[in-house]
Parts: sequence; structure tokens; C-alpha cells
Amino acid sequence: MDTTDITPTLLRSWPLPMPQPDGDKEVRGHLLIVAGSAEMPGAIVLAATAALRAGAGKLTLATGASVAAQVAIAMPEARVIGLDETAQGGFRHEAQHQLAPLAGKVDAVLVGPGMCDTAASCELMRHLLPLFANSRLILDACAMQVVRKPAHFRFDQPVLLTPHAGELAQLMGLSKDAVLADPHACATDAARRWNAIVALKGALTVIAMPDGTTWTHAGGNIGLAISGSGDTLAGIITGLAARGAPLEQACAWGIALHALAGEQLALRFGILGYLAREIPAEIPALLRNLAA
Repeated sequence: MDTTDITPTLLRSWPLPMPQPDGDKEVRGHLLIVAGSAEMPGAIVLAATAALRAGAGKLTLATGASVAAQVAIAMPEARVIGLDETAQGGFRHEAQHQLAPLAGKVDAVLVGPGMCDTAASCELMRHLLPLFANSRLILDACAMQVVRKPAHFRFDQPVLLTPHAGELAQLMGLSKDAVLADPHACATDAARRWNAIVALKGALTVIAMPDGTTWTHAGGNIGLAISGSGDTLAGIITGLAARGAPLEQACAWGIALHALAGEQLALRFGILGYLAREIPAEIPALLRNLAA
């Protein structure tokens, strides 16, 4: 199967959108992150920090009302909206009404990191899809479960899904071993089936488009296999998308930046032991170097 390797040379030939020097925070991009829970409030903080480090200008966060105040303190750069929660710690689908005023006003939306209550998350996701149809939409973690019902689910317009092998196996009704045995075929099949861009994360990451176009990336190190790492990756991608990058470009750049950040951190701390919260701080310098 023909595919394109994501390398520094490729990225330099595919430059990210850059705001004009006299632009304001709106020009740099407004993003919304719907994420977190009482059990995992840190997920939205990790994703939000990474999104701002990737260059986005304006940030709105929506998380559980029970932890909204703590998230606001942890992310003083953000507007924080507290959403009504279910007994299982998810967000009620009525939260769509709290988010509706942002429709048409945000450039990119990330949904999923740290969310609980799969059933509630899917119900909310079904309401958010038409609401943010004109924004670049990234689904991670729990939010990706929306593709499981109905059985022949398809997005009206491509969104980006960011599963690891275990998640894609569950979404497709396969074994994890089957996905690992042929990641290209599985990612491509999923992209066509759901009309989505699918980034199958791993030591070898495969990005598949609905038309069969694929990119692959090999890099990083085992240190990136740590709690919160996926949240930072989703945040990096969303920050780049908010700046105006198409989803496939934001994803390719985000995957590469995340891996390179792991390599830089390994030089300082060793391959094991650095933290997901340390990844975002590496991104601005890496962006500068790749733009050189």
C-alpha cells in the first residue's frame, strides 16, 4: 500500500498557517475543548496546555461543574464552562445548550479526553456534531464511541479520530492483535467506513483519509507511553487546527511534534520517567526549528 512518511523534510514542505504579525488572539484561532471529569480533571488541563503551546490564541474549556473551578485555577488563560453531570460522572446531553452560543465562533473543537459515562458521552456527541459542523472537529477517547451506534454510522463531513490499537479494535469489533497485525488496512477501512480521518496511534502511527490516502510516522520512544500522553497529543493537534491547519495537516504535524518532544525529554531525563505535563513546553521550540 502506497503511503507517505512524515519526516522533517515533508513538514517543511507543508508549512503551517501563520498569523500576520499584527494579528490578535482571534486571528490565531479560537478552540473549544470538551473534556475531563471528576475522576480525571487533569486530562483537560493537559490538552489545553498543549493546544496553547501549539500556537492557538483563544481557549474555552467545558468540563464537569464539580471540577470547573479547579480547572479554571489550573488554566488561568481559559474561559471555563461548568457542565451538568450525570450520576456516572459524564455530561448530560442538555449541555449542548450551554455550548450552542459557541457554534460558528470556534475554529476547532476537541471532545473526549478524560470523559466518563460512555452512554452519556455518545448522546452528547450526537448533539454536538451538527452544532459544530463548521469547526474542525477532533474526537478522542470516550467521544469516539459515537461511531459504534448505529452499526453503519458515517460522519456527514470528515472529523479526526485518534484511537490507539486497543480503542480501534473495540470500535471496529476486532481483536487488538488483528489491528496490530495490519494497522494500515485497519486504519484505511475505518476511515472509509466512518467517513473520518483516522490516526491510529502507536510506535508506528498511521493516518488514513476516507479517500485511501495515508501517512505513516515512526519515532518517539517508549517514554511517551504514559498516562496523559494521548491528551497532550490531542491538544497539540487541536491547537494547530485552530490556527487554520486542515485536519490531516494538523494531525501529521501533531504526531511528529509529540514524538520529537519525547525525544528531547529523553535526552534530559532518560527514556523512562518524564511526565506528560512536560511535553507541551517542548512544542514552541520544535515548531521554530521545523519552520527554519
